[in-house]
Amino acid sequence: MRFMMLLKLDPTRVPQTGPDEKLMREVGELIEEMTKAGVLLDTAGLRPLDEAVRIRQVGGRQTVLDGPFAEAKEMIGGYCLLQTKDRDEAVQWASRFLALHGDEWEIEAEVRRTEGAEL
Repeated sequence: MRFMMLLKLDPTRVPQTGPDEKLMREVGELIEEMTKAGVLLDTAGLRPLDEAVRIRQVGGRQTVLDGPFAEAKEMIGGYCLLQTKDRDEAVQWASRFLALHGDEWEIEAEVRRTEGAEL
């Protein structure tokens, strides 16, 4: 089964200096473990909201808005596309990823099964 893990952050509640070397090393090790286990299909962090564009459609009419978005209280900071045997395994990998971040980060993972054919 495929699952998308979306990593949500409140930009005002993360270390201003970003991830430290220890966190980056531990995340790299977990990514390597996930790759060797065959569960990690793709992953990436996302660029800041001030570089984002939103396209909204209401009543068939589209509006394009460039970031930054001042009203945003949280943002998606990254994602992982996982191939696991079931939902519980996907949740376990997500939980391990979050645990690496320690007390100074306020971070949430949303794990959702993807639609469509499983490859």
